Amino acid sequence: MSKLASFDDLIQTEVQDLYSAEQQFLEALPSVAEAITDDELRDAIEQHATVTQRQIERLEEIARLLGVTLDGEKCIAAEALIEEGRKLMQAGGDPMVLDAALIGAAQRMEHHEIAGYGTLAALANRIGNSAAARLAAETLAEERGADELLTEIAERSVNDAAAS
Repeated sequence: MSKLASFDDLIQTEVQDLYSAEQQFLEALPSVAEAITDDELRDAIEQHATVTQRQIERLEEIARLLGVTLDGEKCIAAEALIEEGRKLMQAGGDPMVLDAALIGAAQRMEHHEIAGYGTLAALANRIGNSAAARLAAETLAEERGADELLTEIAERSVNDAAAS
């Protein structure tokens, strides 16, 4: 990790971390969707891949607005969360139980992103960059929506199917 000698260093680290996380999650989403048996859940994951691509583009704009370079930090938290998901998919067992487990794994990813975008929006606001803050808040709202959708799918059908 780069030395955090200034507020600008902190902002750079946050943007790089989110950019790395989003790219890693985007790469992982197709294999997650492929492992899912519930149609509604698979559709939600596949649609989130499209949203994630837009979020990456939005992060590129945020980086431009903040004068941040995007290469650098690799998000080790995203890497670990993805690895946990891979282990679930490799474990085998009841497909419905796997669907429920993958909802939990996906929500952990969403929660990581929610924390990151909330932090980024606050940092951008602090330096008076309202455009960057607005873009971060837009993505934050999308991530919260994705988390809520996963909860709805789990409570509406997947958890019942897994428990029976």
